[in-house]
Amino acid sequence: MTMSKEDCRYFLKDSIRLEIDFGQTDQNRGIAPPPIEKPFAEDSTRIDLVPPENWQTISGISLTDAIKSRVSRRSYTKSPLSLEELSFLLWATQGIRMVLGPGAAYRTVPSAGCRHAFETYLCIQNVSGLAPGVYRYLPLEHQLLLEFEAEQSRQKLVRATLGQTFVGAAPVTFVWTVIPYRMEWRYGLAAAKTTAIDIGHVCQNLYLAVSAINCGTCAVAAYHQELMDQLLNVDGEEKFVIYLAPVGKVG
Repeated sequence: MTMSKEDCRYFLKDSIRLEIDFGQTDQNRGIAPPPIEKPFAEDSTRIDLVPPENWQTISGISLTDAIKSRVSRRSYTKSPLSLEELSFLLWATQGIRMVLGPGAAYRTVPSAGCRHAFETYLCIQNVSGLAPGVYRYLPLEHQLLLEFEAEQSRQKLVRATLGQTFVGAAPVTFVWTVIPYRMEWRYGLAAAKTTAIDIGHVCQNLYLAVSAINCGTCAVAAYHQELMDQLLNVDGEEKFVIYLAPVGKVG
C-alpha cells in the first residue's frame, strides 16, 4: 500500500468530521457498546494486584518534580520491579475510577468519548513473584491474566522491535494493543485520529508514574507490526499492537 504525503497529512487533520454522518454510527443505531475489557476464561490463571489503598512503598513525588525529571531512559539496572510497583504503574496508566455502564468507565487517563480502546499487555522478564511470560491487565478486576509463559521472549522482543536491544533488557515492557471498534462504535471513520491521540495520554502517564518509583521508560513506536502481533498472539486486524514502552529501575 502506497500513501502520499497528502494522505498522511489528512490523517492528522479533523476534516473527516465534516464528511461523516454520525447518525449512522453503531452507537446512534442503537447497537450495544463493546465490552470495557476483552473477555477471558474463568479458569485462567490470574494474579491479584495490590490496590491503591494497600500500597506501602509508593511514596510518590511532586507533580512538578515528575514533569521536570521526565526523560526517555534506555538503560536499566538488573533490579526487579516489585508487584506493588507494577500494580501502581498499571493503575496509573489504565486504572478504573468508576464504571458507568456495560461499555464505559472513567479511568486515570482521558479518552475521547470515554471509549478507552486499549488493552495493556506486559512482557515480563524480572518482576518479583511472577514467572516470565506475557500477561494482560484486567482493569475491572485489577488483576493480571497470564496469557502464556514465553520462551526466548527477550530475543523475540528485540527482533520484533527491529533490533532495539534495550527493550529486551527491561524487567517489563508495556505493550498496548488497540481494539479499533471500541472507538469506531461511537466515531465511525473519525476514530483513527482520536485513537492515536488517546494512546499518547496513556504513555505520558507512564512517564510521570515511573518517576515516583525510581524507574525509567522510553516510548517505542518503531517495531515490526506482524512480529509484535504474533508475539502477543493477537490477530492483527480487530486487535493489534499500537505502542510499547519498556520499564526498569535506574541508577
